[in-house]
Amino acid sequence: MAAIHITDIEAAVNHWRARAPSPDGVALAPETRALAKVYALMAFEHTDHVEDHQLPPDALAAWLAWYDTTPDTPCIAICSTSQGDDLCKGCGRTFDEVQLWPGMGPADKRAVWRRITMEHSAWRFNRYAERAAEGVTARPAPTPGT
Repeated sequence: MAAIHITDIEAAVNHWRARAPSPDGVALAPETRALAKVYALMAFEHTDHVEDHQLPPDALAAWLAWYDTTPDTPCIAICSTSQGDDLCKGCGRTFDEVQLWPGMGPADKRAVWRRITMEHSAWRFNRYAERAAEGVTARPAPTPGT
């Protein structure tokens, strides 16, 4: 079975809080309430993950609805595993993760996303971010004939 990390539960709670804010500062939307119960129990038990099959149905539905708003794949269309690398330089996934991605469930995909985000070594996190930042301070175009 696949585990859902507490940071994903928290992200889902915040998603639902933004999407369906409390009208009076006290009442919570059903999705927020369901996820908050899971989050509170995880904090109480000092655990950082919960198996997806252990979530109550309403919390799982709310988590999956949040999950559907996230990017499906970390791929940036530069796949070095196709060139024989065991770990893709572009997205940070292993060869097996790239190959098995279409059949993976949401919790397994989020676990991979968490790992590659924590490692922060793939081009998706550094070289392209640096290039994007350089693009913000674009150099003036050269004048014709110079």
